[in-house]
Amino acid sequence: MLGLFIVLPVFAVAARDLTGGQDVAAIGLALGAYGLTQACLQLPFGILADHWGRKPVIACGLALFVAGSIVCALADSISAMTLGRMLQGSGAISAAITALVADLTRDSQRSKAMAMVGGSIALMFALSLAVAPVIFGWVGLGGLFWLTCVLGLGAFWALFRLVPAAPPLPAVVPGTFRQMLVEPRLIRLNLGVFILHAIQIAMWVAVPALLIQLAGLPLQQHWMIYVPAVVASFFVLWPAMMQAERHKRMAQVFAFAVVLIGLVQLGFVLLVGHGDLGQLLAILLILLLIAVFFTGFNILEALQPSLISRIAPATGKARALGIYNTLQSLGLFVGGAMGGWLLQTGGYAAVFAGCGLLALVWLIILVKWPARVPAETPT
Repeated sequence: MLGLFIVLPVFAVAARDLTGGQDVAAIGLALGAYGLTQACLQLPFGILADHWGRKPVIACGLALFVAGSIVCALADSISAMTLGRMLQGSGAISAAITALVADLTRDSQRSKAMAMVGGSIALMFALSLAVAPVIFGWVGLGGLFWLTCVLGLGAFWALFRLVPAAPPLPAVVPGTFRQMLVEPRLIRLNLGVFILHAIQIAMWVAVPALLIQLAGLPLQQHWMIYVPAVVASFFVLWPAMMQAERHKRMAQVFAFAVVLIGLVQLGFVLLVGHGDLGQLLAILLILLLIAVFFTGFNILEALQPSLISRIAPATGKARALGIYNTLQSLGLFVGGAMGGWLLQTGGYAAVFAGCGLLALVWLIILVKWPARVPAETPT
């Protein structure tokens, strides 16, 4: 995840130096192209993970990710970069990894395990936001992708030396896949993860440039905003998880996190409309908004895959997570393309207004389409 995230804070600015990089919409497409191939291959990889086992599928996906990183490192045009990002995304192993986590944990501990995974992802995001501008200043965009390649190779070692062996896979029951496609609770979670990641990527098409223009912060100093924001979000994550698990308030915590995501978009729209606030006040407000965003994002990243793994039958966890991650990846692609298009046609306010509209749609889905949270299995 560090290899994936490390290009996000600088890509929208650095890609302008590539041939064809003056087209903002093309930059957004390149940023989100990773999600397009992810969306196409998450489900096939999930099906293979239920048949072949988790680790072989994960190893295959890592190999594709490394190959795509090499293409991106050598790219000198926005079109070549887009192809490399698509090849990176073809290593669609999120479903296999999440299924492996579910295989190796008890139901009573699964949300905590997913929260730990989600927390590690958020930490890597924070680290990437801190180091990416600095490393970019040393080695450029191509060097960041060479680093991504090295990190992908390191993941092979972790997979086979650190990760325990998965238990034997149960036999797949016919009809399981159709059952998961029509299960209302799974549909709602799948729509939710699509919206969440569309908002995430669309925001980051605009946020780096906004920090430069509105807050007057050069790219190499953006870590001073990102790192405190992500760290502050952790102080809310664990109390929220305790409320969700121990006090049986899963639905309330879930809705609270979605509301936070929407309020952040409204805050950014208002901030863009008052661009004469002064540098210090703009910096403080952007820091607050990003911290609130990551609070909601981290809560949802922990709760949603945990709920998927509880609802899905044991014989089809990877398939259910494959569907879930397909929608997640589609969200990445749509968010990148949408963010680039909205920024080009309507400016920063249009990007955040579009994200806010998506959050509102998600909240309406939660209110109008209630779904019972599955009970915890005794252990």
